[in-house]
Amino acid sequence: MIYILDNELLVMYGDSPKTMIKTMLDKTEFLKEVPKNNLIGIKPNLVLAKPSASGATTDPELVSGLIEFLQARNYNNIKILESSWVGDKTSQAFRICGYEELAQRYNIQLVDLKKDEYVHFAFGDFDLKVSKSVTEVDYLINVPVLKAHCQTKLTCALKNLKGCIPDSEKRRFHTQGLHKPIAYLNKAIKTNLVIVDGIIGDLTFEEGGNPVQMNRVIIGKDPVLMDSYACELLGYTRSDIEYIYLAEKMGVGKGDLAQARVYELNKDSKPKQKMEPTEKVQQLARWIEEDNACSACYGSLIHALERLREKGKLDKLEKQIAIGQGYKNKPVKTIGIGNCTQSAIHHVPGCPPKASDVVKELENILGE
Repeated sequence: MIYILDNELLVMYGDSPKTMIKTMLDKTEFLKEVPKNNLIGIKPNLVLAKPSASGATTDPELVSGLIEFLQARNYNNIKILESSWVGDKTSQAFRICGYEELAQRYNIQLVDLKKDEYVHFAFGDFDLKVSKSVTEVDYLINVPVLKAHCQTKLTCALKNLKGCIPDSEKRRFHTQGLHKPIAYLNKAIKTNLVIVDGIIGDLTFEEGGNPVQMNRVIIGKDPVLMDSYACELLGYTRSDIEYIYLAEKMGVGKGDLAQARVYELNKDSKPKQKMEPTEKVQQLARWIEEDNACSACYGSLIHALERLREKGKLDKLEKQIAIGQGYKNKPVKTIGIGNCTQSAIHHVPGCPPKASDVVKELENILGE
């Protein structure tokens, strides 16, 4: 059993989030700190009314598995809380994303935070309004999507709490550049457990539209550590995401991955699914020679190539990149990604490797 300390992360690979989260939570002892009568709040990412396959929103099957796990252990005081972005109706997101049906099935309440009252928090030179219902929760489970963001580069645990403030605050956060307000928001709202939906997330934009299958779920307690880990999965470093540094400086958590323990319960061995790639993903795939690649590994490479494109370096890449189980024990005369291509001239180890490691190695190659 794993208690899940603040410096620990638990990872599982696969494409069945409901089964995965039950297996993962069963390996932990986190409920020892949660009295049976606690009000448990679940905060997914339902930024707008799009299904999870778009790469924008939290898979309802992941939340379904979480609720079944809790209710099987007689934790029945549960609410799902969310507020979609400005201009979208949360009620529509609840319906389109599958949460209306989920709430009926398990007899739990959906709280539209757009209609909520709010309370004030003040931190020296910064004050903010937070939805009242969130402050009344005894134990908050944050269930974000692992995806990129057009302004902050990453949206995961820390930024997901932006759905816990009134629309007027969301507008104000944008006028202040997002990073500082997001850090203060996480000082105001304590996340007790983070469950990251890393099954499908968007390549570049929080609204979805360029989904990339990453096939993983990640559990942790520290949202700063979680986001430090998450940004490397998308090809960034934590120094690229200002609000991670600010939140750590404010005492929200600790993001030093060198001091963290990451437990992987399994490896992703399934060949990637036949998702219809968008035009942007197809353009990136031109640099890839794939043979029976797993989704987690292939997803890391797609994110790495997009990060290179953002830096203006992708067109300098002349060599094709090999990836997939079909390269096991075979000579690879080009760049190889993942443990299956360890005979490659240039090789990035890992099963799967982080996109940040792939970016670093490709930049080294381009520098030769």
